[in-house]
Amino acid sequence: MLPIPERVRTLAASAAVARMTLDGVPSPARGGVDGRGRPVLLVRPGERLHALDDEAVVAVHLTATRRLGEVEHPRGLIEVQGWAQPVPAAEARAAAVAVAAASPDEALFEALERYGEPGAPRLLRLDVAQVAYLTGQESGILDADDYLDAHPDPLAETAERVLAHVNEAHRAQLAGGVSRRLGEGSRDGAGEVWLWELDRFGATVHVDGSLIRFPWPVPAHTGQCLETALRGLLCTC
Repeated sequence: MLPIPERVRTLAASAAVARMTLDGVPSPARGGVDGRGRPVLLVRPGERLHALDDEAVVAVHLTATRRLGEVEHPRGLIEVQGWAQPVPAAEARAAAVAVAAASPDEALFEALERYGEPGAPRLLRLDVAQVAYLTGQESGILDADDYLDAHPDPLAETAERVLAHVNEAHRAQLAGGVSRRLGEGSRDGAGEVWLWELDRFGATVHVDGSLIRFPWPVPAHTGQCLETALRGLLCTC
């Protein structure tokens, strides 16, 4: 599996902002995650965080999911704790892009056009203190340096594209390959076998509600190597 800091950063990069907690009180939130893994929030006038002084202590809750057929399943829950600070004006456009990628909102245009004006929507970014995570059977806390110094899996974009293709078009092959690896012969319940995670160290398969990990003999260093390793799992010959 990916090292935990890298795995958490990879999940955060594609996660949605579920809610924000301020003074122990949860509330809805709109936002995204920037290139360093820091949550960015769009805050409208009238919302509690809009009127507070800089560096309010908040927790932003992120959720990463995987759709299998018609059902959305949680892949990871991440709580980023820290201090909400105004995004520097020079970085406001990039912050707005990060929010728009996860939660498009017309108020982003006003936030940029009226940046810093009283009564305008605000763009706030978390100065990270620590990160709590729950993913699969693993849970724990990362300090700010471990989290921010990590990078998302460089093969994540390729992995997600390949994973989606396999789940859409090659699940029968996947079921056969998994059965062969598990020594179960031909499997009739192919509809219950899905590719769950894919990274340079291996593949995780969702089988009848359970997760089974198949590590590669050697790590994949390129997208082509990743696809070649996966073909070895799909092959039923």
